[in-house]
Formats: sequence, structure tokens, C-alpha cells
Amino acid sequence: MRISIVIPVHNEATYLKSCLDSFVVQTYVPHEVIVVDDNSSDNTFKIAQVYAHRYDWIKVIQRESTDVHIPGKKVVDTFNFGLQHTSEFDLIGKFDADIVLPPNYFETMVNQFQSNWMLGMCSGLLFIKKGDAWVHENIADKNHIRGPIKLYHKACFNKIGGLRPGVGWDTVDTLLAKFYKFDTLTVPELHVKHLRPTGQGYSTKKYQAKGEALYKMRYGIVLAKIAALKMAWQAKSPILYLQMVMGYLIAWFQNKPRFVSKTEGKFIRNYRWKGIWSKI
Repeated sequence: MRISIVIPVHNEATYLKSCLDSFVVQTYVPHEVIVVDDNSSDNTFKIAQVYAHRYDWIKVIQRESTDVHIPGKKVVDTFNFGLQHTSEFDLIGKFDADIVLPPNYFETMVNQFQSNWMLGMCSGLLFIKKGDAWVHENIADKNHIRGPIKLYHKACFNKIGGLRPGVGWDTVDTLLAKFYKFDTLTVPELHVKHLRPTGQGYSTKKYQAKGEALYKMRYGIVLAKIAALKMAWQAKSPILYLQMVMGYLIAWFQNKPRFVSKTEGKFIRNYRWKGIWSKI
């Protein structure tokens, strides 16, 4: 299976070498890895160039965009820019530059996709370093495919309409995959090192954007409050709950465009409620 990976990067010089080192030692090397440098001011582009000169399946391109950081949207726009430069593929991945893969990662992925032709998305699990140990980054269920290591079958990627430009893109894609009857899978024995834990540098604006994303996914206010409460509990931050609810309400009053149709939204709400009732 032909694998294309797009890695959006912005000032990732600290992590990029470790990330790409883990790609070049894979037992099943991707057909192509495209590093998209989005206005980096450090040595990110130079590091990527070294690998591109050394390995013909690694490419590096530059994207010029606004310096204004728009949560969720900027990374998806950069990914989509790289997507335009991909060759023909069977599996398409959006990966971050702050991850280190185990050597058998893509070999395992291919085996999973080839053994289940209804599999739309697959990944390993993210682990962060605490002290001398690497522990599971417990900010999502272990069956949720995390944003830094998204790998899609082409049929699923096309059916869900690609990635939505905004916070919540890495949740709505999974929900839409389920809506279109694709399976999703995480492989627990594949431990991916996440060198920069999720949430570093999060701002009030980012948390409000998370609330806006719940609106765009048509959660409804009750489900949105439950989701916000869960995230606030995990982060041990009551103010996070208020910020997310505020983001949801602002989006509702401004009548912002949605990520999904009414039919897709109804499925998402039913799916989420079933998950809640199953845990009670």
C-alpha cells in the first residue's frame, strides 16, 4: 500500500530531527513524507532539507501564510497545502513533528488496513514522559485516534470530505468516519512518543475555540456542557469549563457555519449519548 504522510511544521527545530529519524528506520517505509514548513523562523526548514537531500522519498516545501495563529485552522490549511503535492496514495497521514514512532509502525498499519477493508482510520497510542517513564497521554479514550498521528484510508478520507479547518477537526473526522460506516482502530501495543504534551501553550482563545467546535459538530448545548465538564475535570481547571461554554454560546449567537450537516449532526448526538449511557 502506498503511504503518503504530510507533516505541517512551524518552528519545530527542537523535535523534527527525532521525528524524521523514526521515519527513516521504519520496517515499512512510506512512499513519501512531505514536510510543509509554514513560516518557521528557526532551523526547521534547514533540518528538513538535510533529510530531503539524503532520502528521495522525503520532500520539503514552504508555505507562506499569515503569522496570526488560528487554532486548528492553520495546521489544517498547512496540511491541505501539502496534500496538493502528494502522489497517488492508498493511505494518507497527517502527522505532527513532535512524535517518535516505533520502527514497526507503518508495517503494523498496513497489516491492519489489509486485513480489514472497512477500516477507515488507524493509529497507535501517544505516550508522554513523566520522570524516567513513558506513560499514556490520558487526555482521550484509548480508542480515539489522536491528532498528531492520523492515518486514513483514501476511501474514508474522500468520503468524509477531508479535514475541517478549525479546532475539533481531529474529532469530527472520526465521527464522520463512523457515520459513513467505516471502522476506526487504535493499536495499543504501538507506543508513539509525544515529545511535547498536548495543552502546552493553550490559551483562553484556544479553549473557547474548543467550545465553538462543539457547536460546529452540532452537539447541542447539553452535550456540549457535558463534554466541557469532562475536559475541565481532566485538566483540573474549572475556568476551562466556562471558557468552552462561552465559546459555544458565542458561536451560537453569531450563527457560525457548521462542520456537519443536520443528518450527520443527529448521528453524532445519538452516538455521543449512547457512549454516555453505556458508562452509567
